[in-house]
Formats: sequence, C-alpha cells, structure tokens
Amino acid sequence: MNESFYWHYHPEFEIIFITGDGTRHIGEHISRYEGSDLAFISPNTPHLNFDYGIRSDYEKIVVQMDKDFLSESLQKMPELADINRLFDKTRGAVLFHGEIKKIIGEKLKKLVHLTHFRQLMELLEICQLMATSAESEILDVLPIQEGYNLKEQQRIKQIYHFVAENYQRQIDMQDVVSLTNLSHATFCRYFKKMTNMTFSNFLNQYRINQSKKLLLQDRNVTEACYESGFENLSYFNKSFKKLTGENPMQFKKRHLR
Repeated sequence: MNESFYWHYHPEFEIIFITGDGTRHIGEHISRYEGSDLAFISPNTPHLNFDYGIRSDYEKIVVQMDKDFLSESLQKMPELADINRLFDKTRGAVLFHGEIKKIIGEKLKKLVHLTHFRQLMELLEICQLMATSAESEILDVLPIQEGYNLKEQQRIKQIYHFVAENYQRQIDMQDVVSLTNLSHATFCRYFKKMTNMTFSNFLNQYRINQSKKLLLQDRNVTEACYESGFENLSYFNKSFKKLTGENPMQFKKRHLR
C-alpha cells in the first residue's frame, strides 16, 4: 500500500494519468476512480497525490505545463482555439471517463520515448483531445490564494490519517482538534484554508467515498451505510444523493450493470 501523502498545489497545469483503483481528492471534491483515472488540473488547485492508499501495482504519469505553455502568438492561431479555451477556462480540474482515458493514457505512456519536438506535437494532440472530449466532468475548485508551510502539511496529513483509521466510528470533533494543538476556532480556519471545505463536509465526503467502494463490492445499501460510519440510513441516503446526484441503489445498479 502506498502511504505517501502529498497534499499540495503548484503554479503549473497538470495532466495526471494513473492505473488501478484509488481516491481522487481535489480541493473540496473527494471520489473514487476504478481501473484508471485521467485528470487535467489548473494552477494552484490543491490536490492529494492520486496514488495515495493504492494497494496494488499501478502506473502513474504526470505532465506539468507552465501557465504560459502557449505563447501569445500561438494563442492567436485559430487552429489552437479549443486548446486555448481549455487552458483559459479551466478553474479547478477536468475529470475524464470512458474511452478517452484509454486513448490519452496510451499516448502519455509513449511521451518519454519521443524526441522533444515529437513530445510537443503529441502533447498538443493530447490537449486537443481533452479540450474536445464529451467524456468529461468539470470540477469548479477554488485555487489557493496564499501558501502554506511544511508544518501545516504535517497537520493535514495527521488529520487525514486519523479519519482513515476512525471514519467507521463516531468521531468527536474535539479529538481531531486536539491532534493539531490548535484552538477549536483556529482549527476550523486552518482546515478551511487547507482544503476549501469544513471538517464535517470533508468527513461526510470521505465516508461517502468509502460507501461507494462497498457498494461496488456488491454490499447492500444498509451495509454500505453503517460500515462507512453513518449512523442513520435516511441521512446517508440524503448525503449520498447530495454529493453524487443519485441515490446509493442507483449508483450501485449503474456501475454493476
């Protein structure tokens, strides 16, 4: 199991392709990916390394591009209009699904073996495919406005590990606050700054993510509810639909069809 925890952001655009089953955590968004994942992340968008917690062998490819990847002269070319829109309008991230993941994944795997010129041409082709794909979902995530230091990184890592170990039971907020040596009010401000979400929203999304994993293992809705840490079936159903747009049974039927 990969336990490398890296909650971070950077000024570059980033393309991430990874094989396996894992968790994507981008800003306030937490969800699972199955088989593989492909994401395009805009500058200064906080995210967790996609291989965190993966228990099997996997392959990961990361490509970073400066925000001025396309020069001013290239931005004026009508042939690159779609790519320009992708770079200009993406705030947060774009997730991809379906066949496009496989197509782009194969192209990314070959990049390292190409000459610099061919790498550039292939990268433009990849960006064009992403910009025009209908198999995509936009995550509107607020970028980080101010930096955070190593000590703050360690705190968020400690909180994440605590939730991973204890999400199945009732979690007292004070137990989490005491881990950080902060006051309750300071902790709330700190967590909001780091993740753009409240701790209670983070915990809810983490539990929903775990319930999805259980549903995909063909567990019934009641089992998924209580084994992921919810204490009320009605609240679980309501929370699940609010975060995913469908109820647990619809989610299960759609994926196990």
